[in-house]
Amino acid sequence: MGVGGISVWQLLIVLVIVLMIFGTKKLRNMGGDLGSAIKGFKKAVTEKEETSEGASDEATAEASIESLDRPENEGTGTTKDQA
Repeated sequence: MGVGGISVWQLLIVLVIVLMIFGTKKLRNMGGDLGSAIKGFKKAVTEKEETSEGASDEATAEASIESLDRPENEGTGTTKDQA
């Protein structure tokens, strides 16, 4: 018994039929295209993660800069726009 009730011999017969229908060159091209698609997908996912991490880092940096500006204006009762 193989995977899901399919024996190894049945899988080999299906493989031979697929090779006869498509040919090795066509299967090789399809495999290369599939590999390129997976590689592109992984690259897009990692780029998305990097940009989202970078955006959160920028937001944290902006918040810390704003918090540094606030103590100067607390005692005088004025803001930068009024000064």
